[in-house]
Amino acid sequence: MPVQYKDTGIITSCLHTRADASLFDVSHMGQLRVYGKDRVRFMESLTVGDLQILKPGEGRLTLLTTPQSTIIDDTVICNEGDHLYVVLNASNTDKDMKHIERALEDFDGDVSLEPHPETSLIALQGPKAMEVLQPMLAEDLTKVPFMVSFATTVNGVPNVTVTRCGYTGEDGFELSIPTSQGVNAIADKMLENEAVLPAGLGARDTLRIEAGLCLYGHDISETTTVAEAALAWTVSKRRRTEANFPGADIFLRQVKKGGVDRKRVGLLVTGPPAREGSLILDTEGNKIGEVTSGTFSPTLNRPVAMGYVSTAYSKSDTVVQTEVRKKINEATVTKMPFVEANYYKV
Repeated sequence: MPVQYKDTGIITSCLHTRADASLFDVSHMGQLRVYGKDRVRFMESLTVGDLQILKPGEGRLTLLTTPQSTIIDDTVICNEGDHLYVVLNASNTDKDMKHIERALEDFDGDVSLEPHPETSLIALQGPKAMEVLQPMLAEDLTKVPFMVSFATTVNGVPNVTVTRCGYTGEDGFELSIPTSQGVNAIADKMLENEAVLPAGLGARDTLRIEAGLCLYGHDISETTTVAEAALAWTVSKRRRTEANFPGADIFLRQVKKGGVDRKRVGLLVTGPPAREGSLILDTEGNKIGEVTSGTFSPTLNRPVAMGYVSTAYSKSDTVVQTEVRKKINEATVTKMPFVEANYYKV
């Protein structure tokens, strides 16, 4: 996927996604299917998510964690009935697979792994995504809520896994397509619709920042803990009670008041955008943190950023400063998402 397409700039792509629909090629993402009667127990031994409660077709965002409660990867896991469908970050696929395979060697149970490196993945995102996709399949998409998946035939292409999810904060669908011929047939059909434009990595990154979503290797990593990253919501009451996921002891200590020294926050920035690596200062000029992602938001028509600050400065409406090219600019801590999510509900 290019940073942007020739005839469509990043700002245009972002605004088009918020108003209509954009098509992203995200085939660089890793895809894994986990089989066996002990698949849920196995994946819960590696992640913080409550996978037991997922009904067939349901999915959720979860985290692979270390014994130190730091984040190996963020991943979406869906219950496909006879197996779990797992989507991994592209840059982490090899690392994740080695981690999962090593864990399986020591696991006492019935589990098998089926990676799908050749399977394509495309994402149709935006408020008109349902209108575009509906004529291409038989299922009634008005009855499919966000984070639900199903296998179907799309535009004559069989065995496509459709998941109502995305990385933009908008309604949308990700389609896992087993053949290159199939992905071309589906993508070309979508692009025939005047509501759809192709979009690249630049727009995808800007949209996910507006949505307050983390990018692995920037906002989260093996140096950030679940609690520091403001991702404690991914850990259910049952998982906290059973405390049987990697790093549970540290997580449970850190989610208590005063349990972490820094937190991930959103920033409304004045002046030029504060990009990754920009310093965050208190009003007296002392360093209190660092920006991990920043951009100009086309939707809000202003710069926004996220980063980590000392916990004392993490409350909303706290006034701080950013340093961009040795110039100091005021910023305000704010809740995320910056742009209200538009996830579909039945």
